[in-house]
Parts: sequence; C-alpha cells; structure tokens
Amino acid sequence: MNMSLSLARAVADAVLYEGYLLYPYRASSQKNQARWQFGILGPPGAADAGAGEEPAMFADCLLAPGPQAEVEVHLRFLQLQSRSAVEADDGGGFSPVAELTIGATRWLSWDEAVGEEVTLGPFSVAQLREGGQVLPVAVPAGLDVEELTDGSGRVAGRLVRRRQALRGEVRLAVAALTDGLLRLRVSAANTAPAVAVADGRPGAIAASFIGAHLLLSLRDGDFVSLLEPPDWAQAAARSCSQHRCWPVLAGPEGQTDVLLVSPIILYDHPAVAPESSVALYDSTEIDEILTLRVLTLTDEEKAEARATDPRAAAIIDRCEAMSAEELQQLHGILRNPHALVGPPELDWPTAITSDGGGSADTATVASAGGSVEDRPWWDPEADASVQPDTDAVLINGVPVARGSRVRVNPSRRADAQDLFFAGQTGRVTSVHFDVDGSTHVGLVLEQDPAADLHEGYGRSFYYAPEELEPLEPMRPAASPGLREGKEDPQ
Repeated sequence: MNMSLSLARAVADAVLYEGYLLYPYRASSQKNQARWQFGILGPPGAADAGAGEEPAMFADCLLAPGPQAEVEVHLRFLQLQSRSAVEADDGGGFSPVAELTIGATRWLSWDEAVGEEVTLGPFSVAQLREGGQVLPVAVPAGLDVEELTDGSGRVAGRLVRRRQALRGEVRLAVAALTDGLLRLRVSAANTAPAVAVADGRPGAIAASFIGAHLLLSLRDGDFVSLLEPPDWAQAAARSCSQHRCWPVLAGPEGQTDVLLVSPIILYDHPAVAPESSVALYDSTEIDEILTLRVLTLTDEEKAEARATDPRAAAIIDRCEAMSAEELQQLHGILRNPHALVGPPELDWPTAITSDGGGSADTATVASAGGSVEDRPWWDPEADASVQPDTDAVLINGVPVARGSRVRVNPSRRADAQDLFFAGQTGRVTSVHFDVDGSTHVGLVLEQDPAADLHEGYGRSFYYAPEELEPLEPMRPAASPGLREGKEDPQ
C-alpha cells in the first residue's frame, strides 16, 4: 500500500467525520436534529428547493508527470443510516419506539452514518490527456437487523438500520500547460433522481454524499502545491479554480504523490496533532474545551449521549478514562510556524513539548540548525530587548509609548467592536514587537469608566500603529526602545 496514502487517510478521516455529532452529543440537542457537516453533495435540485446542498464540487490541481504516470482516485464519504429502535411485545410482534431500554442499556431511534470509499482507476495520465473520464458511482441500499436480548436470553427488541442507495459520478479532465505541467480537474457530483427532493430535507440528506472528499494518488509524477508553488509554476497555479473544496499535498512532509481534495481549507501536509487522542467530531472545536465539557455532563446526560450513537458513547468513555497527564497535554503546545522556512542562523525553535512533569515553564526546543537544549520558550530576563512597558514606536514622527494619548482609527480587519471605538481616544499601556516583525499597541479607552480597573488587571485593546493617531508628544519618561511605525495612519 502507498505509505503516503495510508498516512493521508488519518487526516482524511478527521475531515470525513468533522461535524458528525455536536456537543453535548445527545439526540435531544437542537443542533443535532439536522445533519451539519462539511462536504455534503445533495441530490440535484435540493439546494434550489431549500431542502439540501449543492450537488457538485470540483478542484483543479497541478501535476508534473513522468512517462508512465498514473492517477488513482479515492472518493470517500458517509452514507446516512437510519437506525430505528423496535420493541418486542408479548404477542411476538415488534413495534417501533423512540427509545428502547433493555436492562441497563438504552437505544434511541437515530440517524447514524457509515463510512464508504470508492476506488477508481488507476488511469494513465497520457490517456486522460487524450480524453476525459466520466466514472459512475453506485452505492447500494442496505438493511441490517440487530437482535437485542434481555438477561434471560429472550429477544426483547431490535435495531433496524436502513441505508438509501446513492448515485453519483466522478469526472477527470486534463489540460496541458507550460513547463511540462498538466492541470487535472477532478469533480464529484450527486446524480440522484429528483424524487429525493420531493421528500424534503430528510429525503435529501438520505440521498446525499456526506463529508465528501477525494484522495488522489499519483505514480511516476509529482503534484505541485497550489499554496506555495515554485516560482516557475506560479502562473499555472493562478489558472486553477476550485468550487466547494480545496486541494492540498497530503502524507508526510516532502512527499508529493498524494493530494487531498478537502471540503475545508487546509495547509499542505496537514496532520492530526499527537495531543488529540479523542475524535470529538465537533466542527473544529478545541479538544480541551470539549473534553472538560464532557466531564461536566450529568450521569443522565451521559446516558442519553451513549444511547444516541456508538461514537458518542466512545467519546464519553474515552474522556472519563483520561489521566491527569493526558488532560494537561491538551492545554496547548507551542510550535514554531517558521521552522521550515526560517534561515538557520535565526535559530528558530521547531518543536516545543512539555517536560515529563507536565510543566509549561521548561521545554525541549529543537533549533532549525538541529541543536537541542532545554530552555524556556520566552524569558523576559533573557531577552531584555523586549520591554512592553517602556518600548516605543514612531507614529507620524511622534514616539508613542506607555502613557501616550492616541485616537483610534480601526482599519485592519476591523470587527463590530473596533468600529464602535472609531474616533475615541485612548491611553497607551504597552508596545509589543512580535517575532514576525509586527507591532501591537495596547491601550485603554479614556471614555471607558473602568479604564483604570482594566489597566490594573492588564487588560488592553490592541491596535496596529497605522490605526492610531498621536495626540501629544511622548512623555519624557518614555523608553529609548524605539521602532519605526507607519508614517501615514490613513
């Protein structure tokens, strides 16, 4: 098996189930009443009727093929599975129920989903250049019945699981570009009959490809990154288009033979964080927050979550079994984003992990040059050049530091709160210079009656220098640590 493809599947599985079940993982939760996930390909007409989502997605990708290049396509998705709880009566018959309890175990009638993968190809890239491929996808309907017995061995109920047939297609088309590059367009579409839309939203989701994405495996060739294309491929990268998905290099760093066409935007070579030991499914929410929330559920709430879905039961069980050390790991790991691009002489730390005791004050730091030593991530005493309380920045020729008065003119990605503060005056509390070379000015608003209280607690609003207008010269007590800001805040 292709090792890159095998490693890429770990990330693809996370994409597949993202949003599958939302905290608090109970069927009675309003947000779990409708399937909410990325990458849903609804039946044709569902989106126009307001019953579902669009039927198709496509992405262009770049590849540099060898003479024997072949591409294999893996379409991966979830198929909805309706689970009905059925109770046995004294006459030997069965009746559907919303909830079934046998002994200490409960089951709710609920919509589950099962993972599917359809492998297409491999296809010769040379043949694809001569003419595209239209590949039908047919997933059969299914019916499974699980017998449930009580303590005496008597059949007390059943779980009946039904899956509706899915119909779709994958299209491949290749166009030749300059410098030996080819542009491969891969699309996936739902081709279900229109009758699915007549049943409204439940019928549309039952006929949908859920969490749909594609893994492309290339033999004798290389995929080219669209995020960071080499200089000679930038024009070709700009010619690529995407609709409802995004292609990224997958598998281990340095490998270029696997591409993930994802319904969410990812970076090249995405990986599941090693600290994330529990699949929580909750639409990219933070693991630590969700784990702590799960642990605060009452016993009755946990019982309902377990009765909702086997995956919810696994979440409850895994969170309850986590050790204190595992919980501490979820609190956060600092990783240097410049590790692979920063010049070695900068000695950027490339990985930081807490020590065996779980403390955060010391870390194992590996530099870009390859040396390893124990030291704090950032120690103010060791870096005397960074002094937010006394540093200054030059704005419109005026040095601005702690105590300076400024007027706020939000302009950079201003949100509603920033806009409320437009035109207000503030008092600078600190000036920060980060490792990326950016400057951030902390301040409290003079019109805020709690400004002194906020400053006492170290709470500030932060703006870029070009968003501030100095109102007076800097006080004489300000620091000599001065850096240049923007000359024109407008």
